[in-house]
Amino acid sequence: MRLMNIGIALTALALAGPALADAPVALSLDATKTEARIDRHIFGQFAEDLGTGVYGGIWVGKDSPIPNVRGIRKDVVAALKALHVPVVRWPGGCYADEYHWQDGIGPTAARKALPNHAWGNVLETNAFGTDEFMDFVDQIGSEAYISANVGSGTVKEAADWMAYMTMPADSYWGKLRTANGHAAPYKVSMLGIGNESWDCGGHMSPAEYTSQLKLYGRFVHNYNNDMPTQVIAVGPGGLETDYTEAVMQTYKKNRNWSWDMHGLSLHSYTWMAWPPSWKATGFGEKEYAEFLKDTLKMEQLIETHSAVMNKYDPEKRVSLVVDEWGSWLAPTPGSNPSFLQQQNSMRDAVLAAFNINIFARHADRVRHTNIAQMINVLQAMILTDRDKMVLTPTYHVFKMYVPFQDAAFVPLSYKAGTYKVNGVSLPRIDAIAAKAKDGKIWIAVTNVDPNRPADIDLAIAGMPAGKAVGETLTAPKFDAVNTFDAPDTVVPKPVGAAIAGGKLHMTLAPASVTVVSLVP
Repeated sequence: MRLMNIGIALTALALAGPALADAPVALSLDATKTEARIDRHIFGQFAEDLGTGVYGGIWVGKDSPIPNVRGIRKDVVAALKALHVPVVRWPGGCYADEYHWQDGIGPTAARKALPNHAWGNVLETNAFGTDEFMDFVDQIGSEAYISANVGSGTVKEAADWMAYMTMPADSYWGKLRTANGHAAPYKVSMLGIGNESWDCGGHMSPAEYTSQLKLYGRFVHNYNNDMPTQVIAVGPGGLETDYTEAVMQTYKKNRNWSWDMHGLSLHSYTWMAWPPSWKATGFGEKEYAEFLKDTLKMEQLIETHSAVMNKYDPEKRVSLVVDEWGSWLAPTPGSNPSFLQQQNSMRDAVLAAFNINIFARHADRVRHTNIAQMINVLQAMILTDRDKMVLTPTYHVFKMYVPFQDAAFVPLSYKAGTYKVNGVSLPRIDAIAAKAKDGKIWIAVTNVDPNRPADIDLAIAGMPAGKAVGETLTAPKFDAVNTFDAPDTVVPKPVGAAIAGGKLHMTLAPASVTVVSLVP
């Protein structure tokens, strides 16, 4: 009898254990309480003249059999338009500080074909230059973020470039632009004063860089009043605060009517070790967890540099601009290692959601970011191979998050729980909420755990919610990818969600990203 009771008790504990472990995650929000606007520019993109990111990814030439408009791929344009890309950074990256803009204007046959010293010494034809980039940005409905050459260029060269892009048609530079096919001045949304000046941009000390920043800020002018240009200064590439301190001190003490700045750049990749050697596919659960753990350092980076910025700019006028971020993994086997081509898995989708959520939670200071990069390079949105194109899991995350652009951040209360494997601990779920201009509430929830589904109970206050509509991105395995032969392995699908008793109920698949809207 006693043995039977022990057996019954053990059975009961065995049944209760998983039930307790898998208890629904409770979240709550009040739709009437909103905070900073999630600036649409945090969903910015980056297209460096690197590998096949531009040539083959964006530009195929006007005579290509691949369908194009003035040399720019139609399929890529259509895919990017669906993302509502707010801004594109070009021409670099490290390449920016070796780029001389006049090599890339005028008749294509007369342009200089030169080695790309920054990325493998491959021949850069300069067929894709300023006018082609501005055409591309216009075709996808985006804005231009131009990186000026500080490392090997001059203040005059950058000033002439801005004049070429923004002066009226009857000016000297406007006439040259008109002769090259575009009479109307271009709109330059952002101007980066150099790139990684502490390293590939000239290995400058903070004092050396700030002396250049003041000159470029003073003499490089935007002449197109239809779009003011934000000036972005070079900032840190890690936790070191010397550049942040120097640039913000310069901003506070020396800024006057003659020069200004609006953003401080921060670069941070998820790569685990240098040179990047972690596999993009075929990795195990431990590598899945460790890599995602590493990307969470973004939170500490933002908090560290925001604290320094707050000393000099408590009004938060200057944005922390994370204009290079994403996963940097081992090159695709058989590819040119200088081209930084890598596959893009479900792990990258979770990584993208993690970072976007961090940016949103710091929307009062982080108002602009650029994932690296847009096509065929690093954590790309799109992969191409001649006439073929495939959308990556990261692309789908960006598309699912479109409703968060310019929406107001709504605080979410929840206990994330813990996912553990081989000594690595991560939050089991990660979530944000926002209120769009039309009043809809949007929820994004990531289930980090690749083994267990997560039941969600979200208590909703401050609005009547009749139904929830949304989609989820998941995959058969956490290292699953989309290929040219199997492009739909990782694609969003409708998510089952129900509202009852003022609560949203849904079950999230393992290793998934889910976005839903609450509809009255």
